[in-house]
Amino acid sequence: MDSNSSSPTPPRWRKVAYGGMQPGFDDNHTDESFLEHMVMNANVVKRDILKVMQDSVSISQYLCIVALVMLVWTYTLRSTLDENSLLLLDVSLLGSGFLILVLTEEMLSLNLLFHYILNISFFITGLYVLAPIYQTLTRSISSDSIWAVTISLLVLHLFLHDYSGSTIKAPGALQNPTLTSCISLNASVVASVFIASRLPSRLHVFAIMLFSLLVFLFAPLVTYCVKKYSFRLHLFFSFALMVVTLAFVYMLHQLVFVLFLGILVFVNVVCPYWLIHIQEYKFEINGPWDEAKLCFDITD
Repeated sequence: MDSNSSSPTPPRWRKVAYGGMQPGFDDNHTDESFLEHMVMNANVVKRDILKVMQDSVSISQYLCIVALVMLVWTYTLRSTLDENSLLLLDVSLLGSGFLILVLTEEMLSLNLLFHYILNISFFITGLYVLAPIYQTLTRSISSDSIWAVTISLLVLHLFLHDYSGSTIKAPGALQNPTLTSCISLNASVVASVFIASRLPSRLHVFAIMLFSLLVFLFAPLVTYCVKKYSFRLHLFFSFALMVVTLAFVYMLHQLVFVLFLGILVFVNVVCPYWLIHIQEYKFEINGPWDEAKLCFDITD
């Protein structure tokens, strides 16, 4: 009798998801075909430094907007800007903002425009009624503490701000504001209340609160509509805003000018170069061991 015919055939390993351990193989056993489907750097995006620098302009643009708000706060607290000048500035910002929306937004209907005007009317009325409360809100707190908390809230506002969109939902936008963008907006509102509480009159408080909330609420919406309408116009507006902001900061204090200029250079030049440089060290592997991913969006 042949001895070869009597020897048992070794079991063959099978690739199965369930069924427990297979006899003769460890639980983590893989065959030679396991690494055949391995893909390296399949999802790594090759970025262009010029494109990254153009995208970073939106960040610098909003940094300049916040810097201009702080400049207005400073000049108001120094009594350089009176309430009449602030009210004239508020009317100018509101009118120019609506004009830009009308010129750049194709989906802006008359009903939606009337809805915006009605909401702003209620908004302005509520601010004027609450101005005496804001004026006496932090009377027992020192000015140093107010400035420290205000700067901390503005830093939080800048870290959590949505630089790719607007907290106010733009006409035709599909996505709602995120939780972090809402927290960012609330931080800017509280900072505005703290600054307004240091002003001497009710009209002063109303004017500075209206200015701050117009900027923090509607400036991202206006810049978003401009960027969507024309990217070249967005770049021109951003660089013009940077020049104007740097000029006003230089008139205020030269050391602050150098610091702010360094921040803009870091955001627009250093960070894009840094991002492109670290992409060379990114290594990603994909294979049959990855979890399954849905290839469609689940919407309500």
